[in-house]
Amino acid sequence: MSNDSGEQVRGTKYLFTSQRLGFRNWLAIDLEPLSAINADPKVMEFFPATQSVEHTKGFIERMQKQFLERGYCYFAACKLENDELIGFIGINLQTFESDFTPCVDIGWRLKYSEWGNGYATEGARRCLEYALDELSIKEVFSIASKINLRSIHIMKKIGMKEIRHFIFPALKGDERLQECVLYKVTR
Repeated sequence: MSNDSGEQVRGTKYLFTSQRLGFRNWLAIDLEPLSAINADPKVMEFFPATQSVEHTKGFIERMQKQFLERGYCYFAACKLENDELIGFIGINLQTFESDFTPCVDIGWRLKYSEWGNGYATEGARRCLEYALDELSIKEVFSIASKINLRSIHIMKKIGMKEIRHFIFPALKGDERLQECVLYKVTR
């Protein structure tokens, strides 16, 4: 069961919550913990490389801007029990060149020590609900390299259906990662 939008938990203002997670826009204090997540090779297994602090700072700035412009982003995801940032879960506007873009996609990245606790599925369900019901977005996509079975499992668990396989433009030439799966859910 989720709390009302804009609920304050122990001083932290969340846009919305799930049973165990709070979702909010990004803050300057998030740079260090998100940089540590992005620098973890286990977390970044299905990306071409880990990400630098500078790249992470740019990501946070893009998400803050998108939130101001659109009312959504890959949200900072925090555990309600202690307000600890454990990564991001949310929706993002994708504009890379493809026959299905621009589109809104749902994605997640959590610190490795939190894997296996159900946070990604719980958070993705709640963010999908927020996108479809509260923002009235008609369809939401999700993309993962076809070898990223953990993310594909989450896509299925939250009710998304596989549309097709495709070569992701930014990964073209990367034999291990370039073939991706596209999933979708419609309101």
